[in-house]
Formats: sequence, structure tokens, C-alpha cells
Amino acid sequence: MDFQPSEDQKALRDGIRSFLEGQVPNERFPELEKSQGFDRTLWGELAEMGIFALRLAEEQGGVGLGHADAVLVFEELGRRLVPGPLVWSHLAAGLVEGAETGDVVVGGIDLLGERREPIVVEYLESLDSLIVLREEGVFRVAPGSLVASAVDVPLDPLTPVSHVESLPEGEPIADAETARRLRLEGAALTSALQLGVAEGSLELANAYALQREQFGRVIGGFQAVKHLLAEMFVKQEAARAGAYNAGATLDAPEVADVQRAVSSAKVTAGDAAIRNGRTSIQVHGGMGFTWEVMAHYYLKRAWVLENNFGTQDEHAETIAAILEALD
Repeated sequence: MDFQPSEDQKALRDGIRSFLEGQVPNERFPELEKSQGFDRTLWGELAEMGIFALRLAEEQGGVGLGHADAVLVFEELGRRLVPGPLVWSHLAAGLVEGAETGDVVVGGIDLLGERREPIVVEYLESLDSLIVLREEGVFRVAPGSLVASAVDVPLDPLTPVSHVESLPEGEPIADAETARRLRLEGAALTSALQLGVAEGSLELANAYALQREQFGRVIGGFQAVKHLLAEMFVKQEAARAGAYNAGATLDAPEVADVQRAVSSAKVTAGDAAIRNGRTSIQVHGGMGFTWEVMAHYYLKRAWVLENNFGTQDEHAETIAAILEALD
């Protein structure tokens, strides 16, 4: 299986990257914090770029691309720390009318995993619709029907979180098989976001190491710092292999075990995002702990993504069970 992006995929990735660098520069993050990490204008522009309709069939008004293409796009979204319920709205395209066009902002709750308590939902105040993954299937719930309380100080300042105290049953919109498929696809897309976070952390650390001077030379010339950056690169590339493999395997499930590929991606990308986030702060030294430096955003987003669609531990246990069944 060839994991190298095609020329069309490179053009897609470069186009998304150029757009995001123009629309979500570092200078916008304080502004996004004030708006609780959500900007409907930006959301509409993301929809116009086809991000939510990317895998929707052309006859349904979508772009008609595959999972491998979506992984490349979500990698760029993670790299720029774009806020919002990106994965859930992407998954809802074709299920919830208006999700693919950005007119309806869709969030979600995953109740298929091992950790079902406490129930939390992201961006509740900004949602137009909410889907819930249960063992019985996919259910649509009106966000206003939830009894929930906002967390005063969320871990990630661009990801507001609410604790759900009472969750209505909702309206069934898809079966149990669809719920399991959406969770699998959600984990693959989240691993792509985590890959992007790992990349962004490395880029930030590398740029700082090349301009910060100590003892008359840039700190990037010191062997200890070189080792840190090299370790970050290794983590990033391991995450890339896993995320790309997950996307390619979802597109061609006959070539390998899809669950194993996706779980492997979630483990490697999750580890890379958290470790690179921490190391970026370390490379920045005393400045790394300050709010003004971007490094903390990457680590906090990595911690948030770790809990979406299954943790590293949960997916590691899934891989172990698959391997045990092969003996």
C-alpha cells in the first residue's frame, strides 16, 4: 500500500493549508478565546471549502472523496488548531440536513466507549444539533433539551465543555452498525487532528530554536536541543504512518483489519501529540510556560483529543484483543 499522497491530494492539502494560515493566524487566538473558540463566519468558510461534505457523494451535493483525503484535510485542521466540532459535523454530513453546508453546526456524544461517565459535550452553546452514538444506534437530540452546566475553566480555552446531567433519548436516525462505523471513522479523523497537533508543536519549537540565542549562538545548535527536536520528528512521522494507514485502510478494508489500523493510529498519534506538546514547551524554556507563547494551546488540544472516540489505553486494549484472537 502506497502512503505517498498523489498530486491531487497534495494540491488539496496545500490549498487547505494556505486557506487556514490566512484565516487562523496565531494573532486570532485571543479573539477566538473571547468567542469561546467558535466563529460562525469561519465555520461557513470551512464549509465552502468542502470540509464537511468532503466524503459525501457528489449526487448528494458532496465532494465525493475518500477517507485518505479526509485524513490529509484534518491533519491541516489540527496543525492550525482550528476550533469547533469539526469531526462531528463531518460525520453528520448526509445524516443531519445542513451539516454538510455548514448551516447546521453538529456536535456529538460518544456512548459506545468504555468511559461513559461523566457525559460531556463540547461547544454546547454553539450547536444547532447533537448526535449521540449508542449501542442501539445513532440518535439526534436537540441541544436545548439537555440539562447541562458549563465548565467554568475548560482545559483548552478554545474548546468549551459542558457537563451533561440529563440526556434525553432523542430521535433515532441510524442503526447500530452506523453508530459503530461513525465511531471508527471519528477515531481515524481524530488521529489526523492529533498528527496535525504533533506537527504544529514541532514547527513552533523548531522556529523558536532557530531564532533564540544563548551564549552567542542559537539554541538549535546545541546538541541537547537537537535531540529533543529529533525525537519530536520521530514521533510525528510515526503518527503520520498510523493516520495515513487508517485512512487508506478505511478506503480499502479488504487489505487489512480496519479496527486494528484505526486503533493503532489513535495510539501513535495520541502519544505523538501529547509528547510533542510537552517537548515544545520544554524547548521554549521559561517562555514556554507563559500564556503568550502558543505552545500551551497545542498541549491542551492534545489532551482534549486524547479523550475523543477512545483513549490510548482503550485502543491499545483493542489491539491486544485483536492480536490475541490471531494466536
